[in-house]
Amino acid sequence: MVTTAAIFDAMARAQRHSDFLGMAARRFPDLLDDPLALLADPIAAAFAGTQDFAEGKALRLARRRLAWLVAIGDLSGSYDFRRVTAILTRFADMALDRAIRTAMLERTPDAEPGGFAAIALGKQGSFELNYSSDIDPVLIFDPQTLPCRPREAADEAAVRIGKRVVDLLQTRDGDGYVLRVDLRLRPSPEATPIALPVDAAIGYYESQALPWERAAYIRARAAAGDIALGQRFLDAIRPFIWRRSLDFGAIGELREITSRIRDHYAQGQAFGPGYDLKRGRGGIREVEFFTQVHQLIHGGRDPELRAPATLDALERLSEAGWVEPETARALGDAYVALRTAEHRVQMIDDRQTHCLPEDQAALDRVAALDGVGDGAALLAWLRPHVDCVGRLYDAIEPEASDRLPGDDAALLARLEAIGFDDDPESAAQRIAVWRQARYPALRSAAAQAALEAVLPGLMAALGGAPQPAAAIVRLDAMLARLPSAINFFRLIEAEPGLARLLSAILSHAPTLAEQLGRRADLLDGLIDASAFDAVGTVEQLAADMARGEAGADYQALLDHVRRVVNERRFALGAQIVAGAADPLDVARGYARVAEAAVEVLARATVTEFARAHGKLPDGELVILALGRLGGGALTHASDLDLIYCFSGDYAAESDGARPLGAVHYYNRLAQRVTAALSVATASGPLYDVDTRLRPSGTQGPLAVSLDGFAQYQREQAWTWEHMALTRARPVFGSPSARAQAGAIIAAVLEGDRPQRDVRSEAAAMRDEMAAHKPPTGPLDAKLSPGGLVDLEFAVHTVQLIARTGFNPRLDRAIAALAAHGLLPQEFVAAHDFLTRLLVTLRLVAPDAGEPPESTRLLVARALSLPDWPAVVATFAATRQEVLATWQKISKGAPQ
Repeated sequence: MVTTAAIFDAMARAQRHSDFLGMAARRFPDLLDDPLALLADPIAAAFAGTQDFAEGKALRLARRRLAWLVAIGDLSGSYDFRRVTAILTRFADMALDRAIRTAMLERTPDAEPGGFAAIALGKQGSFELNYSSDIDPVLIFDPQTLPCRPREAADEAAVRIGKRVVDLLQTRDGDGYVLRVDLRLRPSPEATPIALPVDAAIGYYESQALPWERAAYIRARAAAGDIALGQRFLDAIRPFIWRRSLDFGAIGELREITSRIRDHYAQGQAFGPGYDLKRGRGGIREVEFFTQVHQLIHGGRDPELRAPATLDALERLSEAGWVEPETARALGDAYVALRTAEHRVQMIDDRQTHCLPEDQAALDRVAALDGVGDGAALLAWLRPHVDCVGRLYDAIEPEASDRLPGDDAALLARLEAIGFDDDPESAAQRIAVWRQARYPALRSAAAQAALEAVLPGLMAALGGAPQPAAAIVRLDAMLARLPSAINFFRLIEAEPGLARLLSAILSHAPTLAEQLGRRADLLDGLIDASAFDAVGTVEQLAADMARGEAGADYQALLDHVRRVVNERRFALGAQIVAGAADPLDVARGYARVAEAAVEVLARATVTEFARAHGKLPDGELVILALGRLGGGALTHASDLDLIYCFSGDYAAESDGARPLGAVHYYNRLAQRVTAALSVATASGPLYDVDTRLRPSGTQGPLAVSLDGFAQYQREQAWTWEHMALTRARPVFGSPSARAQAGAIIAAVLEGDRPQRDVRSEAAAMRDEMAAHKPPTGPLDAKLSPGGLVDLEFAVHTVQLIARTGFNPRLDRAIAALAAHGLLPQEFVAAHDFLTRLLVTLRLVAPDAGEPPESTRLLVARALSLPDWPAVVATFAATRQEVLATWQKISKGAPQ
């Protein structure tokens, strides 16, 4: 029986040694009058006199009053540990429930609050809140029953309710605050809204959740709001939490968390002043994890072991024979002692701290508040408990772990051993940044857990890369840009081979690394071995891109096509990095992907445009591809050279609700198609579109009739436009329209065009181009003298003069001209070498500079050459050969 004297002694200690409690006593003198009566029902006493205030203020006042009452009950011995934590938790539940109800009634005062629930995790879930604890709820809602304002989506309403709840509880003023709220235990917190639809949350825990989340949900409870909804959610995910088979992966994850905590809070590990009561070796967290490990092992088969509270769980594990009784008692006693000391530290100034003060005077103050004398006496009381917990927890720790060490010296040694021997310090600094969660994608506990799980294998793969330092810098840049990294880490963990390919991409291919920085899920497409097969036909690719097109929203289709195109392009680039494909085949694959995108997006845009403006009788849009797309061989970075034409009567008018004349109609439609192909959406960018090769260039209309196109090419086009026409081919339109366009192109190339001095005009154009567009680097396979531009000029000049060898594919045109003796046979090999070099360097050296030493072997392999000197020699010889041929053609008759 606690005496009145003990209570008044506790009140005196509270006012003498705690500024926070002393202030509460002065603010609320009524709490000093009859403490025995007030302690009998502290929550009712806390709310006394608050009924006339607004809800937020009422809750803040009640929390301040309750802080005094719980402190006095605890310090005087009137309340044991379980009652202290139960009172604090009941108040938190009540405050959270009142905040939810208030937030909902403010928005929809005429509706009965429902459809919104808070699932309490952590110490609130287990009725073990500490004195200055935050709460870790997961907010869920039912879109079918949540009251919403008119024309308001349920998910928007739920987020607004959630924000208001947090505001009511966390806002500070002269009366303090109610509760700190941490919403980061929800699924993928860096990427999800603060309130989740209940079915989506269930789906996550059934299919994607991490092992540590199982441990978190041991203590889950529907605490506030729509309790029935919360319970439905918990019932649905119960099989995820409690599994009949042993899950050593989850157990290992818990052990890894403790190891990471020990490493991260190394300065609080040594027992003494500054010791971290929660996270230190032998601290509160290790008691909890010891208990949860045993619950996860045995609780799937024995429901009696599923007690949320740590002390209750230890008792049941002991009764069931899974933990020795003396072990359970020792851990329970230690838990109470450590948690009690934690409460005393927090009572000093209501800070959410878990560390004993480092300053001796401050430590003495905590001891005096507790009534144990001085700091030395407090440490003497705690030391046996800490030693005991550390010893018992070490017994379930694995002797060795593959995880990367947290200790600086050990980490440097590991990094040197796996390949970072040139500069292990820089690699260690990057890892430290990731572990400190400085990037948004790494801030959640789930992301940190996933990071630690994948780090050993990932760093080993990077260490084995040709350029470990460059690889880790690019990985760091990628993680800095990602909105979420969890799925990326899971993918690498599930498919270790991807880590090796990723390290190669990060080492060699800055172009692909930059793409990964925007969309890490591009790696998903490399899981299937078919990712390294040649891409399908244009028809097959278009069918893949148009999947679900009939019922799809236009914007959704744009997103889908971008996802497919970017995944295909990324996979094609990865084929070169992995040495799995000839760059010539990759170039043709890039072109087929682009042509399929043009087909699908143009078709969808025509349909979408017709909804507003109708159709034109006997007319349609026709798209011609020129340049590399026309020739069917793109690089990773190629833009699309397009000309828009239309068939039918140019004086006709469309039949829609908003009719347009044909010329206006097709020009507007062409603008929409260009936007569909080029504007970035949430799924990323697609292609840059270049329409400057159209009749009259930028001075002319975007779309011209086929008749107008034919007339222009026959009567006005310049030699350079006819040279461009040699690689023109229709890529969109009906078979008859394509045939009509093809016939125009063929007629013009075969001679239905103005008589011009092709040779001298081509030479003048090339000289002007060389003056205004010099090579970007020493390995510019396109613009260097004797590069692809000179090769193309030679080919097209010969084609136009001889009126033969026309084929949009440059390699086939060269073969045809060589067969007629119009070009040297070596031009075929020259084209193939320069194209392979261009396609490869666009990935590994986009500035056309010499790639790093380690990447040069990759380039040589892609070119089927033995080494880098052979690449340099072949490039020089090829350029010399092409340049000599071009100079001969530009100055006289072809050979």
